[in-house]
Amino acid sequence: MAVGLAQHVRDLSIVLSTAAVTSLVSQRLRQPPVLGYILAGVLLGPYVPGIVVGGDSRELTHTLSEMGVILLMFTIGLEFSLRKIVKIGPAAGLTAVFEVGLMISLGYLAGQLLGWTGIESLFVGACLGISSTMLVAKAFEEQKVRGGFADVTFAILVFEDLIAILLLAVLTAVAAGGGLSPGEFAVTIGKLFGFLVGLLAIGLLVVPRFIRGVVRLSRAESTLIAGIAVCFTMAALAASAGYSVALGAFLAGMLVAESGEGPKVEHLVQPLRDIFAAVFFIAVGMAIDPAEVAANWLAVLVLTGVVIGGKLIGVSLGAFLAGHGLQRSVRSGMSLAQIGEFSFIIASLGISKGATGSFIFPVAVAVSILTSLTTPFMVRRSQAAAELVDRRLPAKLQTFVAFYEGWIEQLRSAPRVVSVWSRIRGTVLMLALDATLLLAALAGAHMIHWEVVTAISGRLSLPPMLVDLAFTGATLVVAGVFFVGVLRRTATLARTLAEIVLPTRGEGKADLGSTPRRVFTVTLELALCLAIGLPLVAISQPFVPLSSGLVVLVLVFAALAYNVWQSAANLQGHVRAGTELVVEMLAKQSREGHGAHGAAESTAAMQEMLPGIPGMTPVRLPAGAPSIGKSLAQINLRARTGVTLLALSRDGVGAVQPAPREKLQQGDVLTLAGAHEAVEAATEILLRGPAVDPTFLSYTR
Repeated sequence: MAVGLAQHVRDLSIVLSTAAVTSLVSQRLRQPPVLGYILAGVLLGPYVPGIVVGGDSRELTHTLSEMGVILLMFTIGLEFSLRKIVKIGPAAGLTAVFEVGLMISLGYLAGQLLGWTGIESLFVGACLGISSTMLVAKAFEEQKVRGGFADVTFAILVFEDLIAILLLAVLTAVAAGGGLSPGEFAVTIGKLFGFLVGLLAIGLLVVPRFIRGVVRLSRAESTLIAGIAVCFTMAALAASAGYSVALGAFLAGMLVAESGEGPKVEHLVQPLRDIFAAVFFIAVGMAIDPAEVAANWLAVLVLTGVVIGGKLIGVSLGAFLAGHGLQRSVRSGMSLAQIGEFSFIIASLGISKGATGSFIFPVAVAVSILTSLTTPFMVRRSQAAAELVDRRLPAKLQTFVAFYEGWIEQLRSAPRVVSVWSRIRGTVLMLALDATLLLAALAGAHMIHWEVVTAISGRLSLPPMLVDLAFTGATLVVAGVFFVGVLRRTATLARTLAEIVLPTRGEGKADLGSTPRRVFTVTLELALCLAIGLPLVAISQPFVPLSSGLVVLVLVFAALAYNVWQSAANLQGHVRAGTELVVEMLAKQSREGHGAHGAAESTAAMQEMLPGIPGMTPVRLPAGAPSIGKSLAQINLRARTGVTLLALSRDGVGAVQPAPREKLQQGDVLTLAGAHEAVEAATEILLRGPAVDPTFLSYTR
């Protein structure tokens, strides 16, 4: 035994020393230390000639890595609380659901094209769905990125982690033999929901009080031990219920966070977490067979392209439709174009349960490494890319992009007397019912398809092909009824939300908000269809042939996108007419010499007349303003903030529609429009100068 202990100590010293060296090299190359840990594991593993740790020590390393997973999930849970989830709002949640649904669908489709089984394709899709919190945090820390799009990115990561925990629980049941049959899938979800509700209900009564009591003792070691005890107790309960230990550890972190003492516990646990998390990534590297990665090089390249392209499009589009603005959305999309620790856990789960082939794990790790290498570059160039996208947009889309963010902001801040939920509750419930019945119809038909065809053809002596066609036709008719119901409810919900922001006028009154309301309605309809459709497609992929659900969703998306394009063209004409009115009213105000107060009153009157132009605000340039003497192209308000400049009013000249080369003078009044945050940022630039942003790449139009 003494000899065995000495061998373990020797091997662990080799493991940790190698990891220290490779992580330092990785950081000197401006890469995350995680890559160094994985490289250390590869070098020490059984597949690379050189220093090889013994089999018993590899088993010990694997056991320690499981502790790393538990502590990693515990600290992620400490970042959560029910209050925080409510605070960051539904926008980040909708973006995460949209993006993860897209990635699971694309991953499943890629797996099928590569010849993998349905369950293997499902696991691959899940591996591609979750970005790496550790890699993103490290990239932001190194490049000193804070606030703005970073807040949006971390909010999306919060919900991605929640979805990952749900995926782990569901995939655990699938891998254990639950399969993909609809009935067993529904039972699995029901059991999971019951387990979560029961554990959280009891935990909320016990854990927060217990942690607060321990913290009051003011002894760091007692707080550390209490937190770790809660973590491993919850992990053990989850394991005994048949779920992943990661689920229990995550819930433990959430319950500790509810005590209000989460930061103190996290500070104490972090060094322990870092050590075991390093061992986890080393164990990941030990399990990689470079020959197997080379044998699956095509799959690695295909899935890497799917991750970078799919996440860039999915996060950017989802975040924009959720109201985060073009620049922040594009930068978030580029920052989240990678996979990481959750992918390793999901791949390991499939292999350990025998649900997937062993090739899944090295492929997932290889994709993670490749996408990790591109993450720092993409974060660094995200500002320039966002500017490029904005520059290349047609003028009508530039206007639409600026106004859409403002409309979503108005929807979020709608007065409580409007009672938004009371107006949409019935539609939302019916929409959920139609979507559930649509999924049930497709899944149920898949489950009984061949049994029904065989029974009817045998009893009525009909050709099986004829019965098959009839059954498929009947299924399509039933599913079509619910599909139309989903589309109708979505359109009703979008129209109701748009009318809250841009109310209709009474009979006999000119409805000046009809054009912007139309484009807002169809865009909301597009956003809702994607937010509902992508999760449905991801869930129903195993139940429909040839990814036909994804094809239908693409066709619906194309039709709605065309409507948005047409409506945006009409909006451009509406804004052009509104801008002429703004210019005329400001010119009149300038001739009458009413000053800044008069400009504000004129703007208020124009907002009443032009309800579809959000956030109209006059900004007068005082003496000494840093923007005086600079052209509009040099200041570049649109690229920096996303604001729209409607008019420029100047004493002695009147109001004009500004040109890019127009140089600003003292006393100029600029009328801005857009989201409140964008207008505030533009005002700050005009009056005090731009804040220093090392990632900003200026340009002149």
